[in-house]
Amino acid sequence: MCLCDDRFDVGLTFRGGSWMLKLNGLASSPGSANDGHTRRNFLTIGSLAALGTVSSGWSLPSILKAEAAAGKKKSPKSVILIYLVGGPPHQDMFDLKPEAPSEIAGPWRPIATNVPGMEICEAFPQLARISDRFSIVRSLIGNQADHDACQVFHGRDPRLPKPAGGWPQFGSMVSKVQGQFDVSAPPFVSLCYQCSHGPYNEPGTGYLGASHSPFRPMGPTKDDMVLQGVTLDRLADRKTLLRSVDQLRREIDTSMMMSGIDTFTEQAMGLLTSSKLAEALDLSQEDPAVIARYGTGDPTIFVDSNGAPRVPQSMLMARRLIEAGVRVVTLNYSKWDWHGGTNVEGYPNNSIFAREAEDFPIFDKCVSALIEDLDQRGLSDDCAVMIAGEFGRTPKISNIVGRDHWPQVNCALLAGGGMRHGQVIGSTDRIAGEAVARPVTFGDLYATLFKHLDIDINQATLVDNNGRPQYLVTEGGTALPELI
Repeated sequence: MCLCDDRFDVGLTFRGGSWMLKLNGLASSPGSANDGHTRRNFLTIGSLAALGTVSSGWSLPSILKAEAAAGKKKSPKSVILIYLVGGPPHQDMFDLKPEAPSEIAGPWRPIATNVPGMEICEAFPQLARISDRFSIVRSLIGNQADHDACQVFHGRDPRLPKPAGGWPQFGSMVSKVQGQFDVSAPPFVSLCYQCSHGPYNEPGTGYLGASHSPFRPMGPTKDDMVLQGVTLDRLADRKTLLRSVDQLRREIDTSMMMSGIDTFTEQAMGLLTSSKLAEALDLSQEDPAVIARYGTGDPTIFVDSNGAPRVPQSMLMARRLIEAGVRVVTLNYSKWDWHGGTNVEGYPNNSIFAREAEDFPIFDKCVSALIEDLDQRGLSDDCAVMIAGEFGRTPKISNIVGRDHWPQVNCALLAGGGMRHGQVIGSTDRIAGEAVARPVTFGDLYATLFKHLDIDINQATLVDNNGRPQYLVTEGGTALPELI
């Protein structure tokens, strides 16, 4: 469906499982070589999925008015979820066992942090300096054993029965329950790169359907965010744009293609007529010193070909999106599946320790930058950060100098969210093989994040494809009282 006038071409298309609202700038008059399908898209923002819907008869203006009357803050409670693709080695990062035999302990040694009694890997000096601003969970149990990102993104064990339609990921649930905070920003943005190994990718929206898919500005979609040869004066002609969108609304309403079109129109107008989202994604507008603090990587290089790129700037982009009013940002970072490899010059270049020596300093730099940046910008109370992989690694180092999959125990890092940080939750045995104190589940982690977002997991339910209500976290999941 497409509507045209002498300035704008507004269309609705279905692509990649999502409805896309597309605004094409007309570079020349109709009938020219630039007319029709040869016109270059200059802006494609969001999807009807990312735009969200509003239930219970509330219109977006009504919600905004009510929130304003209630004195709602200009920035929402939010979450940045960072997935360490492939399963990071807990005993080499945040749960070192220097007194264990060498075939278990490895070469790294712990260093003191600014929190008395709290130690982490010596490769993380910048994180050690700010350990009072985050917490470590050393006793994460109930992990599945295969490479499957789903548990990191929604907290559910993929080996257990699923509801009709499948479990939705965290950002989609927040999109459904809370919707947009700001009309110029979708509730859920994914900065995850598409990995060639399918299980490394986000699990999707499950029974919530395409209407709660994340907005994805990575890859080809990112190019559509750029203004290409269209002047600001043209974009500022809101009356012409509004007329086209209104006509589009009437046509869709007539064809009964979708419901809630008034909300769609309001939200689409908010996105299309605001530069906030595009500016948040444009790192050229960031202070070069801040970019340098995070560090940068090449987004075209997928680690080990099937992992994710090692791109610290994704964490900076996530912070910018949070400032723009996004509620949930997800991203995947590097690849941590270190089984070992071939000896080169007496030390395996693909050994777990060679890879750690490569990855750990970059990770230390960008994660500490994110935590400090959120704090310095006054966002650390409103924005929570969770970092985790799908499982831990074997205590014993293999004969090819690697560590294999170890679902018995895992670790996670939590920061921000106004939580009580500077602590270690749980502990493992002398070889970091089993949790021996304060076991924590992914359900507990997600209950903590929902609590931070002011969502009551004991009351809020979502309806699956069979019409059955489903709770937001797995049974028994409880917010960590140590943090909240």
